[in-house]
Amino acid sequence: MSENPAPPRAPPGIDRSDPGAPEAVALLDALSDALGAITGDSGRASFDPDDVRGERACFVLARGCDGRALGCGALRPLGDDIAEIKRMYAAPGSAGVGSALLAWLEAEAARLGYRALWLETRLVNTRAVRFYEGRGYARIANYGKYAGNAQAVCLAKQLV
Repeated sequence: MSENPAPPRAPPGIDRSDPGAPEAVALLDALSDALGAITGDSGRASFDPDDVRGERACFVLARGCDGRALGCGALRPLGDDIAEIKRMYAAPGSAGVGSALLAWLEAEAARLGYRALWLETRLVNTRAVRFYEGRGYARIANYGKYAGNAQAVCLAKQLV
């Protein structure tokens, strides 16, 4: 007698939220803890919640079928044509959430009129570097506060 295969996993629901909401704060804290363990820096100093509350910006949560928040991500404007991805995180064991968040943020950035997305991560965070490069992001010169930082890697993707 064979067992029935598990049903396919439903993609997470993604919706706008405020970065100060309790679920968002819990995910941002988990991200900071994970980054601290990987890189030695929580990344908190590189994120201002007000940057993702304005026009042409957003903060989003990904939710599982049960409504539980499993991941987060944000867009903030860098210029008229460029937005920056900030605070991308998917909880351990939430396969597919990171990809769904990134696809949503890319579509939203295009809808808001951006032509490119930029982001920064640390070279030592090889999983994140591979994740972004595997989704079409290419390395660019380190920009802004990351210029001259040999521990940082900046990536970009042109939007259609």
